[in-house]
Amino acid sequence: MPRLLITGGTGYLGGALVRLAVADPAWSVAATYCTQLPAWKGARAERLDLRDPAMIAALFDRLRPEVVIHTAYVQDGPDLDAITAVGAGLVAQAARAHGARLIHLSSDALFAGDRRTPYTEDDDPSPITPYGAAKAAAERLVAVAHPGALIVRTSLIYGDVAPSKHEALVLDAADGRRAAAFFTDEIRCPVQVGDLARALLEVARTEIAGRLHLGGADAVSRYEFACLIAAAHGRPTNLLRPALSAASGMVRPRACALDSTRAARLLATRLRGVREVLGGGT
Repeated sequence: MPRLLITGGTGYLGGALVRLAVADPAWSVAATYCTQLPAWKGARAERLDLRDPAMIAALFDRLRPEVVIHTAYVQDGPDLDAITAVGAGLVAQAARAHGARLIHLSSDALFAGDRRTPYTEDDDPSPITPYGAAKAAAERLVAVAHPGALIVRTSLIYGDVAPSKHEALVLDAADGRRAAAFFTDEIRCPVQVGDLARALLEVARTEIAGRLHLGGADAVSRYEFACLIAAAHGRPTNLLRPALSAASGMVRPRACALDSTRAARLLATRLRGVREVLGGGT
């Protein structure tokens, strides 16, 4: 029974991964948390602070995982680089030292979003935000520390039992609890969290290395995504305000669609489009 370690087990994706993995008798599952105590059962819970190299090394020495799926990160704050970038590199070093397969979660946010065609695995990062720069640095550190690692770039994640932060914002806006603009010129490939988690557990059983894009099949604007979420939850869309990111004055990546055709060829798991998942079409 392979020993699987999931970092960030109390996060949105990490929690979905833990629930799927513990339901599969093929895995012996351990998962980490930092400040939020886990609500899941069936997995060994381990506290881990990615800012502490000694703590990372001790955890790997104790658990000796055979497969590691690294989902832990922060999106902003003073520890952005220490956790999201440097911490990822330390996990990669520890995984390689123990001969463990490593799957590192990256993001479409490391692209500038200034092109009309989808990004492929051959495209190098071109970050324009601090978060994008941290994820780009994480990719570099992971690739150097663990050349056999698989770096998975994904997009906006949604669709768990509890709403994602993207869904929660939309529902607050649709219900009039919060004013928010949803950009028509920011393009993403939202991926349903269960689809993504199943794909990650599938690639965990392979030797695929390098980069792999796991985005949903539909490239949609944030505004269309918002409208699909609202409609799927029985909310009207009239309070969802469309806007142009280009006119907002904010530095944000815009057209960041991911080309996930390589994954479609390699995996049995199907990464459905958001229109199919949320009932807007196929």
